[in-house]
Amino acid sequence: MTDAAVADRIQFAFTVMFHYLFPITTMGLAPLIVLFQTLYLVRRRDRHARAARFWAKIFGINFAAGVVTGVPMEFQFGTNWASFSGFSGGVIGQTLAMEGVFAFFLEAGFLGVFLAGVNRVSPFVHWLSAVLLAGGALLSGFFITATDAWMQHPVGYRIVHGRAELTSLWALLTNPFAWWQYLHVIDGALVAASCLLASIGAFHLLRGRHLEFGRLSVAVGVGLGAAFSVLQVFPTGDMNARNVGHYQPVKEAAYEGLFRSQSDAPIAILGMPSTEQRRLLDPVEVPGALSFLEYGDAHKKVAGLDSFPQPLWPPVQVTYYAYHIMVGLGTIFIAVLLVGVLLLWRRRLFTARWYLWAVMLMLPFPYIANEAGWVVTEVGRQPWLVWGVMPTARGVSPTVEAGETIFTLLGYAGIYAALAIGFLFLVGRQVALGPRPMPAPRRREAL
Repeated sequence: MTDAAVADRIQFAFTVMFHYLFPITTMGLAPLIVLFQTLYLVRRRDRHARAARFWAKIFGINFAAGVVTGVPMEFQFGTNWASFSGFSGGVIGQTLAMEGVFAFFLEAGFLGVFLAGVNRVSPFVHWLSAVLLAGGALLSGFFITATDAWMQHPVGYRIVHGRAELTSLWALLTNPFAWWQYLHVIDGALVAASCLLASIGAFHLLRGRHLEFGRLSVAVGVGLGAAFSVLQVFPTGDMNARNVGHYQPVKEAAYEGLFRSQSDAPIAILGMPSTEQRRLLDPVEVPGALSFLEYGDAHKKVAGLDSFPQPLWPPVQVTYYAYHIMVGLGTIFIAVLLVGVLLLWRRRLFTARWYLWAVMLMLPFPYIANEAGWVVTEVGRQPWLVWGVMPTARGVSPTVEAGETIFTLLGYAGIYAALAIGFLFLVGRQVALGPRPMPAPRRREAL
């Protein structure tokens, strides 16, 4: 691979990983805003309306940051990855266009209605705006995941004059690789958003301010976070891993550190992969577990890395460690959040300061786990840009030099640093202020 291709990959990885921090929050928060607004519609308690409005403001800041940080990636398709865009634009252009037209319209339009519509529209219309806002966020996630799924498992296309042309939009949208990947992504975002609720709620309880809001946020965050964390393992994680094993067995072998094809294939809990020695160093393994999870039979043979030519291996160490960070953190989330559920059941959740500190400090880790998951997905796809069709090295622009890419990367880093400071200031200000009283009614007539 050329220096230019490596520089292009580093730049895209940097921009997409920074950008992805914000969609994690919007995709996860949107359904929780609907939950609070639904509770308000049913019970008419102001605390639910205040919570929905508070989290909608956090959503809005993340949405704006996500839009701004997503723009450079669009440019990179045309500058650094022109060969890839020319080849695949006839296919992935469909899903990217639908994401911009349908999902962005719903998110941007109904976020405004939700925030500005308090006491201006009827409670039902206000609730409906929250539902459509969430629909936009979830649709956005689906179209982006469907785009990525086509790169992982290309379907519904044909090659004409060296370019991919879409033959079936239905096949693209129902790609068997996409749906479990999408559910796994959305559930990961819900885990992160639930932990965000619990963390901010714990912050207020530890400060002794906004106690009603803090108790509501901690209880909802811990309860839903525990449920979503379990769902992240089964069925979404399990079925997504089976898809990878079926369509991309070399990726599965890399993230499991399985160098040798074998029956009774184990799952490695710990260990260090060595590509030179072609084995896992100092492994702690569960015999037969990988065979069982893949085939429902602990004695079935699973393909290891030795089943594939080494030039087709993804970067084994990066894929392996990212996968184990994701799985390890997910296991910790289940344990911590189930302890919270136990404390809630015993009516000690809001007074156990040691637990509130733990939950508050846990906030960054769901984001790290989500990012690690995408590293597994994208680094594990190498050396393919479009699996089995287009090698990554062929997708870069022939006229952009590595030095030019590094120069613009430094520019992105500076801009993103400034953006991060502004983002943290705005979110920190909202968190410090806490939920504010609902504005006085301006008119009572329902639209």
